[in-house]
Parts: sequence; C-alpha cells; structure tokens
Amino acid sequence: MNERGEQEQPARPIAGPKTAERGEFVPKLFTLLRSGITPAQLRKDVLAGIVVGIVALPLAIAFGIGSGVTPTKGLVTAIIAGLVISVLGGSRVQIGGPTGAFIVIVYGIVQEHGVEGLTIATFMAGVLIMVMGLLRFGKLLKYFPHTLIVGFTSGIAVIILSSQIKDLFGLRMPTVPTDFLAKWEAYAVHFGSMEPWAALIGVGALLITAFGAKVTRRVPGPLLAILITTVAVAVFDLPVTTIEQQFGAIPRTLPAPSFTLPDLAMLRDLMQPALAIALLGSIESLLSAVVADGMIGGRHRSNMELVAQGAANMLSALFGGIPATGAIARTATNVKNGGRTPIAGIVHALTLLAIMLLAAPLAGRIPLACLAGILVVVAYNMSEWRSFISALKSNRYDALVLVVTFLITVVFDLVLAIEVGMVLAAFLFMKRMSDITDLKPVLAQGGDEGSFADAARTLPANVMLFEISGPLFFGAAQKFQDVLQEIHDRHGVVVLRMRNVPLIDATGMHRLKDIVKQLHARGRVVYLTDVDPRVSAELREQPWCGPDLLQGSLADALRHLEKN
Repeated sequence: MNERGEQEQPARPIAGPKTAERGEFVPKLFTLLRSGITPAQLRKDVLAGIVVGIVALPLAIAFGIGSGVTPTKGLVTAIIAGLVISVLGGSRVQIGGPTGAFIVIVYGIVQEHGVEGLTIATFMAGVLIMVMGLLRFGKLLKYFPHTLIVGFTSGIAVIILSSQIKDLFGLRMPTVPTDFLAKWEAYAVHFGSMEPWAALIGVGALLITAFGAKVTRRVPGPLLAILITTVAVAVFDLPVTTIEQQFGAIPRTLPAPSFTLPDLAMLRDLMQPALAIALLGSIESLLSAVVADGMIGGRHRSNMELVAQGAANMLSALFGGIPATGAIARTATNVKNGGRTPIAGIVHALTLLAIMLLAAPLAGRIPLACLAGILVVVAYNMSEWRSFISALKSNRYDALVLVVTFLITVVFDLVLAIEVGMVLAAFLFMKRMSDITDLKPVLAQGGDEGSFADAARTLPANVMLFEISGPLFFGAAQKFQDVLQEIHDRHGVVVLRMRNVPLIDATGMHRLKDIVKQLHARGRVVYLTDVDPRVSAELREQPWCGPDLLQGSLADALRHLEKN
C-alpha cells in the first residue's frame, strides 16, 4: 500500500500519448474504485467529508445571501454541484460548491435579469464549461496571466467586503446601490443608523472566524462563530435580523428540478454573463486542482475536471442553484483532514443534505450580521494582498495589468476587466517581445569560438554581417528597415545570421521578403545563415526563397560566395 492509501499495483509500462488520451475523460473516482480504496482510507475520507460538510454549511448560506439570492440556493448548490464534481471530477480531492468569486457576477445578474435569468445564465455557463473540457481547453487556461488573476480576484474581494457593510453593522438602509462608489456614499450617509447589537454580533463573528483556530482547531472558525452568535441572540433575545426573519424558513427538502426555455433575446443578453461565469469557474476550479495536487503529490485531469464542472453547473441550475466551482479553502480542509479520494467530497455533499433535512429550522436562526462577518474574512483571504503588493513591485508592465484589471473590476465590471486585462496583457507581451528583438551589424566577439569566429575574423571588406536575435513577428518587423540604413555602396554582400530567431510570423516573413528583394534590386548578394530548423522549413516553402539564399553557417556562405 502506498502513502495515499491506494493498493500497490504491478509495474506497468509508461503510458504513451494514446493511453493518456484514453484516460483523459475518465473520472478520478472510477479509476480509484478500479484500483481499490482501502478500508483505512475510506474511514479517513468519510471523516474528512463530514468535517468539510460542516465547514461548508455557513459558507454556502453566506454565499447565497451575499449573491442576492436566498440561503437555500447556496445550500442546494453545495449539495448538488458538490456531489457531481466529486463523482465526475478529474481531481482526487477537489471540493466543489458556491464560492466568493461568483458573488459579484451573480448579484449583478439577479439585479438585472432576476433569479430566472441567473438560472439560465448558470445553465449556459455549464454548457460552455463542458464544451471547453471536451475541446481540451484545460491546458490552455494556464495561459491567463498571473497578474490578471490576482487583479480581478483582489477586486472581487474588495467588492465582497463593500457588499457586507450594511449587514455587518445593521445599517437601516432601504436598498444598497449596485455601483461601488455610490454604495460607499450611501454607507456614509446612513452610518449613523448603525444598530449596536448587530455591529457587536458582526464584529464578534469576524474575530471568531479569523482567530478561532488559535483557541481550538476542533471546531472550524465559521462554525464556531455561528454557534456562539446564534446562541447569544437566542438566549439574550437580541434585536438583530436573522435568516428566517429576512428570507423565511429554510425548507427541509430539495427543490424539484425545473427549467424555463428562454427566448433568443434573453440568450443574447445573458451570453456575456454566462461567459464570465464559465471563464471564472474554469480558472478557479483548475487553480484549486493545481493547489490540491501540490498538497497530495497527485495530478488531476484538467479536461475531465472541466466536464464535471460544466455538468455540476447545469444540474445546479436545474435545481434552482447558483454557479459552482472548485473551492480552494474547502479542498485544503479536505486534504488536511485526511481526504484522498472523491469519497470525501461525496460525503461532504451528503452531510450538507442531512443538515438541510434535519436541522433547517436551526439554520434559520443564524443572524445576518454573523454571516456578514464571515464573508468579510472570506474577502480578506481572497484578496491575496501579499501577491498584489509583490506584483506591484515587479515589472512595470505586469504592475500595469494588475492595477488596470483591479480598478475595472471594482469600479466597472468583472467581464470588462477580464477582457481589457487580457488584451492589455497581450499587447504588453508583444511590446516586450519586440523590445528584445534586435538586429545589428556584428564583428567577431572575444567569446566567439569555432568556425564563426574564424570566418568573421577573415570577413572580406565587401561583406556586411548582421545578427538577428528574438522572434520576428509583426511587433518587431519594422526593425528590418535598420538593415538598409547600415549598408553602404562598398557592401556587395549582406549576411543575416538568424541563429537566435525562434519563430517568424506572416508579417515578419513579408518584411524579410521585402528586404531581400530590395537588396537584390540594388545588386547585393544576400545570405541567411544559421537559421533555426523550424524557421528554415517555413522559409523553404516561400517562392521568393531561392536555393542559394539559405546557408548553414557564415563559413558556408563565404565558401558559396567564392565559388560564384
């Protein structure tokens, strides 16, 4: 038996690409069931699942309320989506459910399109995520810049924090504006209406959630905060608003699945929010799976994970839930408590279902101020302020992407932030690549050795040698014009050494063709030497690239020149 509780299997040949592809869309649960799960590991998974289910209870309720819907929808999402993600997912230990990252998107959809629009957008997002998995986009999502992810994650954290001020302090406000700046203006106007008991409960819950682990590790901080504040409100009959007073009693049954077919106009309106849910859910689930891999030394199946996330969101929508994804904090809790197979995630969902069926009336007595305090801690943990500060001190281009994404997320819209952040990151990347592309005349350097040094030291006076370094793409193609400015009448031969050119795009190819043709028109002989095999293969397909243009080295070019 190995350290993860799996039975040892006989040694097998290393799987080739076809073998890997065959297992790419097999859920981890199925693989582990075939290999066998030991009774000892099964017990650990069950216990870990119960702990995670208890931890997930207050978070699911808080995320539902914070998203502008009922706490029941948060619970239903954690149960349905959590179960599907564990059964079908590509990770051994991923725990799925509602997360803080979706609060901003969900709240905006509910305000503009209502709960029905949210259901449709969630279902559409599930379809998109599943399609991304089937098209094997799991590997492509890793190309999202880290600074962009930190920027919108930190922005979401600020928005979550700002959305909880009313409940945290019990402010008497008829409505809370959606706009970020207007929201804080309204808080300033109504701060004098603060309810002292609600503020005490909210701040107390915040402190217990944040520092409860220093007192006891047996009871998770959020659960400890709920137990203490709920008991205090009941015993002392404190005048604070509870879940049941605000939203009614939490039902003790799961809702029946239902779905309303939308018209084309609504589909068009909801496509952008659905895409935002799909992208954010995909990124967060795969990030969580990568973190989990690092904790257990495993390797998740990214495309199968996306298929499972898509199915989970589709089913969550059918049962009236909200968007779901992999939850990093709950996944980490699972691992720390011994969970090593998807059985733990299944038990987590069943634990939540049991609590809903048996203890729903007790959950309705939780004060809203307590949940606000828990969400403030969630926002703090999401903020990644250390990563934010570190990125600010890094390259100025990365810092620009970070700040722009953060500000657009907070002030305008998350979807717009991702779009602008990706475009800006791409442009800045092209700028940096064009900056490192260099084209200049060279002589033999002291460190040069071998045939190039020998050939360069004996270079005839009529030969002009250029070194091209970096990718020749459209952002750097203009630098070819420098070649013409450096060539004088005495130079009858021009050699372009391209050993450090890893790629060339259509624009670079077009500009190189223009330079070669212009030099030929001026009576110059042109050679391209030391060309990377991949670039050379592309050049040989061009009709303007004659048989003598490409030479293996500078020495080969000079020998060809002597013969002709």
